[in-house]
Amino acid sequence: MSTSPAGRRTVIIAPPPTPNGDLHVGHMAGPYLACDVYARYLRAAGRPVIYTTGTDDSQTYVVASARRAGTTPEELAARCWNQIRDTLDAAGVAVDGFAPFDDGYRKTVLDFVGALHAAGRFKLRTVRLPYVVATGEYLMEGLVAGDCPVCLLESRGGLCESCGHPNNFDDLIGARSTTDPTAEVAYREVEILVLPMEEYRGRLAAYYAANRTRFRPHMLQLIDEALSRPLPDFPVTYPTPWGIPAPFPETPGQTINAWVEGMPASMYCTWWAAKEMGERAESFDEQWLAENDIALVYFLGFDNAYFWGMTHLALLMAHGDRYVVPDAIVCNEFYELENEKFSTSRGHVVWTRDLVAEVPRDLVHFYLALTAPEHSRTNFSRAGLDKLVAERLVKPWNRLADRVDELGAGLDGEARLEVTQTGREQADIIVDRFSRSYELESFSLHRAADAIMTYVDRVTKQAAAPGDVLLAARTLLACASPILADAGDQAKADGVELAITTRSTVKEIAPFRLPRMRVSVSAVVGENVPAVTGAR
Repeated sequence: MSTSPAGRRTVIIAPPPTPNGDLHVGHMAGPYLACDVYARYLRAAGRPVIYTTGTDDSQTYVVASARRAGTTPEELAARCWNQIRDTLDAAGVAVDGFAPFDDGYRKTVLDFVGALHAAGRFKLRTVRLPYVVATGEYLMEGLVAGDCPVCLLESRGGLCESCGHPNNFDDLIGARSTTDPTAEVAYREVEILVLPMEEYRGRLAAYYAANRTRFRPHMLQLIDEALSRPLPDFPVTYPTPWGIPAPFPETPGQTINAWVEGMPASMYCTWWAAKEMGERAESFDEQWLAENDIALVYFLGFDNAYFWGMTHLALLMAHGDRYVVPDAIVCNEFYELENEKFSTSRGHVVWTRDLVAEVPRDLVHFYLALTAPEHSRTNFSRAGLDKLVAERLVKPWNRLADRVDELGAGLDGEARLEVTQTGREQADIIVDRFSRSYELESFSLHRAADAIMTYVDRVTKQAAAPGDVLLAARTLLACASPILADAGDQAKADGVELAITTRSTVKEIAPFRLPRMRVSVSAVVGENVPAVTGAR
């Protein structure tokens, strides 16, 4: 089933979050948890992996948020970089390297775009941009809002998060400033550099024709719609002071469009993570060179699908055959809070760090996985979380822990229980069912979380030899560990083997303790239930 053979390293990229605030639960339920679960699964299956991200400091959303907060973009980005890194750590999301926005990052971006400029891949175009009449400030991306020309819903510049289609230059209907909605906005012509996307139509269409089974339906719909019409030029530079200065003589005083940074930023994040893992490379882009044949996987929200699936892909293709292209892009929908969109401005938000300070991380991961917005919008409810995890996970899981304890009662440390052929075959079935949820062809956090509930109940009631029941319980723990990571880490610290591999050679099994679950930091289900080590 795997698109990533055992010897081939997988590089998992989560889109760098914009450092204009901390991560809320909607962010966590999207790519960051999915990346973490997939990376943990690959490691448990014995396959080499790097999971990495950083921050997207050049976004004009940082400028807009800083103005509203009464601070500078530099101060806001620096503060939020630390907040985001600490929140990922607090939430138990094991990023191999959280890259900084530093000189190495900037050099990687400039080398990437410089090579394309030298090869003549960019074209000079005259475009109409909205600007604030009173100040002369050009508006783009997070600085401008209006109605999307494709779906007519409200959108920011660059991309509509509702329909996913791009809107560039003067495309927005009724453009207005996001930081001063009352300001008079007019249009002015300006020369910028662009990537002419139509030149990559053939390669993009061929890529998606060959890889349709690796993408979810909504993203494929967006790609098909985009390819059914002329592909708009992708802006490479903008006349704005925020961002990395563009070193091109044709566009003095302009900066590189933040969205152009996506691929070189991901290369730098990969280099940074490998360095954190003790590896050394001659160049920042070394891991991504085609000759190294990594399996490249993105997990992202639908609102990023066009950039990552079209413009970023075209930028890689513009380098010829130098770089790999993604094996898969796993795209999720929006996650809502009490059936409304998360909104920090309205205070309609649950911060990830607050939630994991109150609820053990495994329970948070389980609930977010079970309600993951894989194919449609889904909903976070705190009351729903409390009820569901108590009734569907914690109590059943602890009943299974009781049975595991009973089977090992009275046995000394050297005891081993025989495992039958039937027990091995049934354990392999559990591995197979979970693997189908974790592999990219059918990746689903929801089905994996549902399988945890299903097999907890089955193994608890299983009428079989003691050794077979213990093997089934240990196999279930191993397969659940990508989601229930703290329980898995505690079991591994106690010497329990948790590789997600075939059980066909297991002849006997030693008794072990199944880590128990708590419903909150201070409360337990039942009496005399020890806390899960590391749970928050």
